Amino acid sequence: MRLVLISDTHVPRRARDLPAVLWTAIDQADVVVHAGDWVDVGLLDRLEARAARLIACYGNNDGPALRARLPEIAHADLDGVRLAVIHETGQATGREQRCAALFPDTDVLVFGHSHIPWDTTAPSGLRLLNPGSPTDRRRRPDHTYMSAHITAGALHDVTLHRLPPRPPTRP
Repeated sequence: MRLVLISDTHVPRRARDLPAVLWTAIDQADVVVHAGDWVDVGLLDRLEARAARLIACYGNNDGPALRARLPEIAHADLDGVRLAVIHETGQATGREQRCAALFPDTDVLVFGHSHIPWDTTAPSGLRLLNPGSPTDRRRRPDHTYMSAHITAGALHDVTLHRLPPRPPTRP
C-alpha cells in the first residue's frame, strides 16, 4: 500500500495549487493523508476526486466549511497499521511522550502545523511523522511531503521528498 503524506497546503494563500510532482504522487498513491491547514474547500474537493482514498483532518487555519466535512482527529486501520491524523501536537519538547499518552492505541501519528518535517519514534513504539509543507516552507530550505509503504501490517520506506523551488508568485 503506497501512502502520500501532506500537510499545511494553504491553497490558495501560499500557492495557487499543489506542485505537479505532488499531484503525480497523489495519483499513484493508494492512500493520501492530509494533516490539516487546507484553507480552501476547493482543494479538499479536488483531492477527494483524485485520491484513491483520503484520510484527513482540519487545521487551525480551516474555517467552518472544512470543519463541517473533516474531523479534528482522523483514524484509520491500514492493513493492520493503526493510523491517526491530527493537525497540532504542541511544542516539540516532550512531543513523543505526550503523543504516546494521548494515542495509546495508535501505531503511526501524522501531524502538521509547524511546517517542519519530523520523523521520530516514541519509546512506546508510536511513529510520529510530519511531512512539512509542499507550499509554505517557512524558514526551511525546501518545500516537502512524505511517502511511505505499508506491507503486512508494517510501515516502511518512509521518505521525505524535497520539492523543486517554485517560481515567485506575482502580487
